Amino acid sequence: MIQICRKDKEKVYEAICTGKIDAAEMSFPNLIDDILLTMKRRGLTAPLAQALTDKRRDNSHIPFDILLCLAVAAKLKRKTSLTDVPFAVTEAELLAELGWNLWDNERDVNEGLFSESVMRKLLAKYSSGEWVSFYNSYVREYLMKELDIQPCIHILDCTKVLVNLDNNNYENSSVAKIDGESMRGYKLGVLRGVLDDSGIVEEVVFGTLKTHDMEQCREMLQTTSCFHENDILINDRGFLSRDMANYLKAVRKVDTYIPARENMTIYKEAVKLAALSGKWQKHPNRKRKDQEIQLVTDLGPFWESDGPEKDVPVNACVVHDKKTDKYFVFMTTDTSRTARQIINTYELRPEIEEDFRQMKDFWKLEDFKSTKYNYITYHIVMTLVGYLYFQVYKNLEEGKACIGKSLPVVVKNYKETRPKSVIIYVGQYFGIFPFLEFLRLYAECTLEVRRLLDPILAKV
Repeated sequence: MIQICRKDKEKVYEAICTGKIDAAEMSFPNLIDDILLTMKRRGLTAPLAQALTDKRRDNSHIPFDILLCLAVAAKLKRKTSLTDVPFAVTEAELLAELGWNLWDNERDVNEGLFSESVMRKLLAKYSSGEWVSFYNSYVREYLMKELDIQPCIHILDCTKVLVNLDNNNYENSSVAKIDGESMRGYKLGVLRGVLDDSGIVEEVVFGTLKTHDMEQCREMLQTTSCFHENDILINDRGFLSRDMANYLKAVRKVDTYIPARENMTIYKEAVKLAALSGKWQKHPNRKRKDQEIQLVTDLGPFWESDGPEKDVPVNACVVHDKKTDKYFVFMTTDTSRTARQIINTYELRPEIEEDFRQMKDFWKLEDFKSTKYNYITYHIVMTLVGYLYFQVYKNLEEGKACIGKSLPVVVKNYKETRPKSVIIYVGQYFGIFPFLEFLRLYAECTLEVRRLLDPILAKV
């Protein structure tokens, strides 16, 4: 039988003194619960339900934001199956903080907070596009506004999301030959905002592996609300497009930073002009002691669109590796920048590659338990939300000890920052007691009440 409970510590205390206890659970803090508590207290978990329409007819007694929060918690704990969601949070204090005010006196917390079928029925009601829209809406319209985050530097990239090549049951997957090898899967396009100590995935697009990177992300580049005047966008060669560079600069007032290919006219001319000038400077990155750099200006005519009269000016930083005698050309539409500024900006790009590596290696981004497209998208989106929470946490005061560390490293070295506590249910009420307070309460109780509370002490 399910009861709705309200938090009222005084009423619970009075009931305990008279020997009336319905249930009690021990709270053991851990890192993931700390992260979720921080997100809750910052007002970031409730908007999960505002970014996605609740289509449920059954099980509507379960608050929608808590259901979504548990799905995110499962990803933070690197659990990939829907069966893991009901067990994602069992810590009593966190559940109470989140607003979980239901007590099922016929269901032990170790059996999960609800049946796994709740998640399966929920998932069946949403399309892949709705999950992607949910993520983008939640980040742009709620999280970034709540935290007053507005990155001025963005990194754009796509990553392959691969599945079993021989299994053609994966819905909407495609096979493409990459570097001579056939692969099956999908493609995830990511716009990443650079923060002080990490970055956040601001917006995503998800589609088939065969789609070219630029085509995958074209609409996002044209319409995203993440761009503001004088922002910077860092790309790799997969997004080389004179028309898009023109559009971003002229229409959206965003400057592009992108490397040129060796077979491009602008590459050849930039290298030639740098060699003739010979005004080389030391590379600002100490790890690149064998490299030198030089600014080359007015390169726009060497990279023309079909309407050259509308082409925006382009400068470049030419990098010369003296050890290998190779040249690299990094172009930008921001003609106010020095060679040093151009290369320092572009060297932020590997941050997004590290994001992809961590999400695949540690967060199990490609570990799918279903071949259905909407489930695959759900798994990716909830993993992204979990990864987002961890990145945000590291930029807050509560998570400053995690700066520069991956989640597995932080979990391994975690030390409890919150005391253990006990949650006690009595009738229609519950109360949370810090463990020392619980011990004092235990000492004051009658023998009959102590026997009811003994199983809690046995857990310590």
